[in-house]
Amino acid sequence: MSVNDKSELLQQLKIDRNQAPVAAGIKFWQLILVVVLCVSVSIWLTLKFALVPASQTPQISNSKTQVVTSAGTTQVNSSAPSPKVNKSLDNNSILNSSGYITARRMATVSSEVMGLITEVNVEEGMEVEQGQILARLDDAIAKVNYDYSVAQIAVLQARRKSIVANLDEAKSNYQRVLNNSYSSDADRTRTFAAQQSLLANLESAEADLLLAKIEVRRQQERLDDHTIRAPFGGVVTQKNAQPGEIVAPSSAGGGFTRTGICTIVDMSSLEIEVDVNESFIGRVYPGQKVEATLDAYPDWTIPASVIATIPTADRAKATVQVRIKIELNDARILPDMGVKVGFLKD
Repeated sequence: MSVNDKSELLQQLKIDRNQAPVAAGIKFWQLILVVVLCVSVSIWLTLKFALVPASQTPQISNSKTQVVTSAGTTQVNSSAPSPKVNKSLDNNSILNSSGYITARRMATVSSEVMGLITEVNVEEGMEVEQGQILARLDDAIAKVNYDYSVAQIAVLQARRKSIVANLDEAKSNYQRVLNNSYSSDADRTRTFAAQQSLLANLESAEADLLLAKIEVRRQQERLDDHTIRAPFGGVVTQKNAQPGEIVAPSSAGGGFTRTGICTIVDMSSLEIEVDVNESFIGRVYPGQKVEATLDAYPDWTIPASVIATIPTADRAKATVQVRIKIELNDARILPDMGVKVGFLKD
């Protein structure tokens, strides 16, 4: 190949930069336009299908009844039933409130003396009767003291018998001295003094005997204190102690000393306590009919009535407490359950 041929080939491979470039692919401004259009379409579709039109929003009818709640707000009662709402509360009540189930008779049973627990006879959920034995404490020392006081009575009774026998002899001697004409005044005085001394000893012995009997009763009471009994009938809700632990009326023994055996609740004394705004307490009166609904059973209406209005107000919450009687006994009603109540019209 000649030099000229090589030059021609090099001229063909040379790029002419002054020549206009040929358009290839999508231009940049076209790409931006496509992105903007996609974003606009997405926003339009979101607004169309995600939002509810104003014409489809529920409208509240003017014929619906408004009920004032205990907090001072109003609730609109609809004729259409709503889930978990009692219709009778909405239609007939003039005041709605909420509170809790409480027990008027509830006690944490403890011991009057400090002692070691040897026996616990209750469990949670067990029904107990008044006077039933709940637990026992170690009563070895109490039994010894009781037996000692009983023995003291036997000793004093024997002493009294001895004094009575001596007194009978002294009375006989005094009568003989009085009947004998040869007895001197000294003999009569001596026998009379011996008789009076024995009478005084007899009175002292009888007083000691009475004191010993009182001591026996005291030791018997102390012995009985080691047996824990139910103060009233009810259901055991908590078991706070186990055999081998120490129980005391107070925490004198430190953190390892129990202050109670168990907690008993009288289920027949359950009632409802609610707080009513003081602005509407005038609508509540004793004997007023009430319908209650437990939070655990929203479809179950419980008949009730107002017992009393507590004659004091809570300054911080501006409320007055109302006691409500439950008109039925049911195992589903438990202490500390949440409850909603509606105070009914006359």
